[in-house]
Amino acid sequence: MGTFDGPRIERAVREILAAIGEDTSREGLRETPARVAEAYARLFSGLHEDPLRHLDISFDESAEDLVLMRDIPFVSVCEHHLLPMIGRASAAYLPAGKVLGFSEIVRLVEGYAARPQIQERLTAQVADALHDGLGSRGSLVVVEARHTCMAATGAWSPGTTAVTSAARGIFAEDPARRAEVMAAIT
Repeated sequence: MGTFDGPRIERAVREILAAIGEDTSREGLRETPARVAEAYARLFSGLHEDPLRHLDISFDESAEDLVLMRDIPFVSVCEHHLLPMIGRASAAYLPAGKVLGFSEIVRLVEGYAARPQIQERLTAQVADALHDGLGSRGSLVVVEARHTCMAATGAWSPGTTAVTSAARGIFAEDPARRAEVMAAIT
């Protein structure tokens, strides 16, 4: 994977502004290329890290009961239009000898969200990380987001929320266990 190239982004933003007919030297736009590059550095920071590294901060623990982090806020960027999707994720798992620090679950979501993304992939990546990467007995992730690309292009009315879920392990196999977690999330 390449490195972040802020000056190149600034040049590209100036070109986009010129291509839509804007005067890139006017006061309100002079610093826009630099502001966009700064925003992109944050929005796409997950491209330059491995979110699975957050699983390294786990603790051997005999806990076997549900661990659930609800309403983790995130901002991601739709890879189809490069416009924000703003949402929240709820991530649950059943430990199998290891528990993850609560803040590491948040960082895991943030790491996968901070890249060009689609909601379905984001949901699956977090569920896979908690199940396969952590070695849990099961994981369930629910992501709810508002996609500004859909609101701005007129395909949906503003305010519509997309909901995706991914279940792994026991939550995929046992409908009662899945229902238990879904009830705790909503």
